[in-house]
Formats: sequence, C-alpha cells, structure tokens
Amino acid sequence: MSVLVTGAAGFIGYHVCEALLNRGEQVVGIDNLNDYYEVALKEARLARLQGRNGFSFHRADIADADGLKAAVAGAGVDRIVHLAAQAGVRYSLSNPQAYVHSNLVGHVNVLELARGVADLKHLVYASSSSVYGGNTKLPFSTADRVDQPISLYAATKRADELVSYTYSHLFRLPTTGLRFFTVYGPWGRPDMSLFIFTRAIEAGEPIPVFNHGDLRRDFTYIDDIASGVLAALDHPPAGGEGVAPYRLYNIGNNRPVEVMRLIELLEQELGKKASVNFLPMQPGDVRETYADIDDIRRDLGFAPTTRIEEGVRRFVAWYRGYYGARP
Repeated sequence: MSVLVTGAAGFIGYHVCEALLNRGEQVVGIDNLNDYYEVALKEARLARLQGRNGFSFHRADIADADGLKAAVAGAGVDRIVHLAAQAGVRYSLSNPQAYVHSNLVGHVNVLELARGVADLKHLVYASSSSVYGGNTKLPFSTADRVDQPISLYAATKRADELVSYTYSHLFRLPTTGLRFFTVYGPWGRPDMSLFIFTRAIEAGEPIPVFNHGDLRRDFTYIDDIASGVLAALDHPPAGGEGVAPYRLYNIGNNRPVEVMRLIELLEQELGKKASVNFLPMQPGDVRETYADIDDIRRDLGFAPTTRIEEGVRRFVAWYRGYYGARP
C-alpha cells in the first residue's frame, strides 16, 4: 500500500516524502508546480525525490477532481498527507481567487477522494497558526476560539478544519489537522522571512521588517515538522459512539524567537551586517505566534529538538550551497 502526498514538490511536502521513503514507504506525489514562487526550486526538490525507489509523481491540480482521481487510480493508496495549498498571508490580499481554488475547492476534492478510498486508514492535512488571528492569549491552544481570522488565507484554513470535521462526523473518515507554526529550514519557501532576509543580506539590500521589529515567531525546524507529520499519520483518531474520528493539533517549536534575534543569527552565519528597513505592521499579520503543544506531545510523543541557532546554521549552509551553483 502507498501514501499519497499532495504538494509533494513544496517545502514541507518534499521533506515529508523523503521521511516516508526513508522508512520504506511507497509514496505517490502530486503537485501542480504553480509559479507562486520560483518553479526551479520546486523542480529541484522533485528531482531529488524522483531518483528514489518507491516514489512516483503526477503533475495534477487538486482543484481538478477528475485529474486528481486519475493520478491515484490503481496506486493502492491507503493513507493521505494533504499539504497542497495556496500559501501566504500577504498574497491573499491581492489574489483571493487562488485561495478559493486551492484551499477550498481543492481541499473538498481531496476529502471526496479520501471518502472514495475503501478502508482509508487516515487523512492528515495542513492547517496553519494563522487561524488564531488576532488572539492575544499566549501560547495559542487548540481550545482557543478561532472565529475571527484576519486574512483570507487564515479563513480558508479554518474552513478546511470545519469541513474536515464534517466529513469525519458524517462518513467516519479519520482526519487529523496540523496547525503549522512558521516552518523553516533547507529547501524552504522563498516568500518566508528567513529566506527573504538571507537573500537581502547576501545581496547587500535592506531587509523589510514589519511592526518596527516588534515581532516574535515560533520558528519550527523542518525535520521536527516532518517527524510530527509522520507521528500523526501513524496514529489515526479512533472516534467512538457519538464522537467523530477527528483530531486537531498545534505543531510548533514552543519557543518563540524575536525576529531581530533571527537577524542577528543570520548576520553571524553570513558574516555580513544587515541593513534593516523598519516598516509598520502589514495587514493580515500578527505580532506574535506561540504554540501550545501539550496535546501533540502527550498523544504522539512530539518533541521538537532543533534550536534556532542550529536551524539557521543548516539553512545558511544549504542556501549557499544551492544558490552558489545557481543564479
């Protein structure tokens, strides 16, 4: 049997595929390779996977229900890790239809696909810490209210959680949602702060820092994230009489870091001083994120181990290795 991974050429998807392959799983990857950020980076991730035994890939858009079904026909899928989505808080301000297309239509298509798989063991899907909106109570807990999203991206991710619960309730479909907190590391996304800052410092350009530097993020290293995704996949919720087989977890580092501290670490690793351009708070953004991970630690044994100093060192080493050979 095999695991379907949507968004396989994406940052988290690539690492999850590698982790699954490393333990001997058969993996079917799907991605539409859109141009939200540089396609060459997605293709480079994908090339590393396509050389692995047990991996097959189909270029497909999850918003195309027929194409999605055709891509997995006969693949023997019994578990799904659904990571494909239109990402980015700021991009949602100017391109709302992209989020409806991928995060709403695409998510329902994946749920329908899962419903049609006989004896599906588990569907794990990506949510986001963005669902907490302007909450000021810290750390963020899955018990907190999340009915006031401050970006369209956050609203689509909260909608995904609600629709997933409905499918779990109506069709006894085992689903687990993971609210990711600021994932970073090698092969990361160019629209994320660590990537943006590194690129600017290397080029001698100013770094845009919002809210005049008064920002904290629960930066979570990619290897810890991949381990948590696999732990979730291996433990489907059972549900019970009157209880849907549905779980929702925060998956973060549980150690918020000041953004200015991140810049200091990058300066140390790059050996260059940053030029900082302080800006007001960006619409849709929040001052601080901080994950309460008590539930996932108790239920799944999730224990992030990578400190920000080590994570930044590994990212910079990858960045210089990758872009040293590419324009």
